[in-house]
Amino acid sequence: MTHSADNAALAQLLVYSDEVQSALKEGLPVVALESTIITHGMPFPRNVETARFVEADIRSQGAVPATIAIMDGKIHVGLSDAELDRLAQAENVMKCSRADLTFALSTGRYGATTVAATMMAAHLAGLKVFATGGIGGVHKGAEDTFDISADLDELGRTPVCVVSAGAKALLDIPKTLEVLETKGVPVIAFGTDDLPAFWSRSSGLPAPYRLDTATEIGALLKMRAKFPDHGGVLIANPVPEADEIARSEMSGFIDAALAKAAAENIRGKDVTPYVLGAIFELTEGRSLETNIALVRNNARLAARIAAELV
Repeated sequence: MTHSADNAALAQLLVYSDEVQSALKEGLPVVALESTIITHGMPFPRNVETARFVEADIRSQGAVPATIAIMDGKIHVGLSDAELDRLAQAENVMKCSRADLTFALSTGRYGATTVAATMMAAHLAGLKVFATGGIGGVHKGAEDTFDISADLDELGRTPVCVVSAGAKALLDIPKTLEVLETKGVPVIAFGTDDLPAFWSRSSGLPAPYRLDTATEIGALLKMRAKFPDHGGVLIANPVPEADEIARSEMSGFIDAALAKAAAENIRGKDVTPYVLGAIFELTEGRSLETNIALVRNNARLAARIAAELV
């Protein structure tokens, strides 16, 4: 089978929503969105309400949202209101990274896409910009557990711009930065010299690079696209000041949640959702409100970046 035939076979797995299909035909900016925040991030109906807020934020900036999920053996690029409701209320949805994507497709299971799988699907669909909350990375203690997110490999290989609030703060951020550097991924802080840390505007680490406008980011992406073997770009967009939980406060919550996970022998892909749930309880719900605020903030920036690329 030729490379073009391979691409044609993969393209048959894609199902575009009417809105996304029209946008692509008309040359409008489109922003990819993951779906694990819907199925694994919060309960119904808060999950679908948040998903709709994020989609509305993208539309408010003149772009079109494309929430990506695995349903009925297909990769859906953009969900209708009915499909979004169906996914938000589904049970036993697979959390799909690169290793899980084909399993969900071949078995017909519902699958929610992580950063890695969303990047794969977005690239296959021709989308260049993706908004999320925070990326996965190197977990604390990875020198013993080897627990490193597939998100980092995907950023190294797949040419999609990922707009996040940095790596999730429960991770080993210095090691995560080292791996990203090794994989050739530019890490760009938006409007700040400090690297953001998800719930907090600063991780205490200097950002490798800084850009201050969507136009500057668009110029970087256009230049990088001239090199066919270059992978993704990570934009680290700090949570709005009014919504942040300061690093000095968050560090105690994170340490307590990680200790609880270790005591209960939580491992692998179960660690992040478990720790996020524990932090939600420890912060009495504040962490979720901050998470929603930063995802919406990232979506708006992603839409402005996507507009620079059409």
